[in-house]
Amino acid sequence: MSAVDPSSSDNLSATQNTLLNQFARAYLDQQRREQRWRWFWRIVWIGVAATMIWATIQNVPSAKSPVTPHTALVEVRGEIGADTEANADNLLAALRSAFEDAGAQAVVLRINSPGGSPVQAGLVNDEVRRLKALHKKKVYAICEEMCASAAYYIAVSADQIFVDKASMVGSIGVLMDGFGFTGIMDKVGVERRLMTAGANKGMLDPFSARNPQHEAFAQAMLDQIHQQFIQVVRQGRGKRLKETPETFSGLFWNGQQAMELGLADHLGSLDQVARDVVKAEDIIDYTQKENLAERLAKRFGAAFGAGAVSAMRSSISIH
Repeated sequence: MSAVDPSSSDNLSATQNTLLNQFARAYLDQQRREQRWRWFWRIVWIGVAATMIWATIQNVPSAKSPVTPHTALVEVRGEIGADTEANADNLLAALRSAFEDAGAQAVVLRINSPGGSPVQAGLVNDEVRRLKALHKKKVYAICEEMCASAAYYIAVSADQIFVDKASMVGSIGVLMDGFGFTGIMDKVGVERRLMTAGANKGMLDPFSARNPQHEAFAQAMLDQIHQQFIQVVRQGRGKRLKETPETFSGLFWNGQQAMELGLADHLGSLDQVARDVVKAEDIIDYTQKENLAERLAKRFGAAFGAGAVSAMRSSISIH
């Protein structure tokens, strides 16, 4: 049996100690880095939360409303829909604040929109007419570049409609669009396997063959909504409307033509209406705008995504 060399045993122990020390230092460095990142994300999220709270407080309207005479402005911009800024909830809140303000001499709807949801537009139209009757205040619509379809549905709730000579006005119609993919499916050999409970549950499915009965049903629904739109326009414009076969065909006209057809009343801008019609040059904007907190939340979430969420979760975990 050979004897164990003491020097080789000492070298092995020294190597092990060195490796252990290196591992320990690396582990401690990693823990420090993780701790720093945890504190970084804590500070970031505290800053975001503080900013959101501050912006929300700043966005809360003052309990003391303006009492000096002024023109109340409500903007209708962009597509009208439940998920857009020009939705009924925002517009109704702004309109109620404007009508209820004792200093508001009249309410102006400044519109620049290609249209959108007839439901959202109908809610706004109904509320404008209710508020006019309740508060006995005039409403003026000012159409800028576009006041089409659902936007015009809102505009006809006003007592008078002002346009620019080049504004696009009208498009009194209803549409439902989609695609049909059955031809492509036949060419590439794809089979549609649609199962429904209810004979009409798959109505207008773009991957199924056209069904005349379903299309007739959809067309009847569109025609009914169109008639509702026509009734609202006739109610709002009254005897000023000069109907032609094209009036309710979905065509749109420039501002000059719209006045000739009785779809609008006068040429005019916001400042001109406030000064010469309302007789209150001061304009106060009651539009419900997306506040800084909401914009920050959206942008921050989009920028950091799931990684930021994971980091936040790790920062509040127990170690």
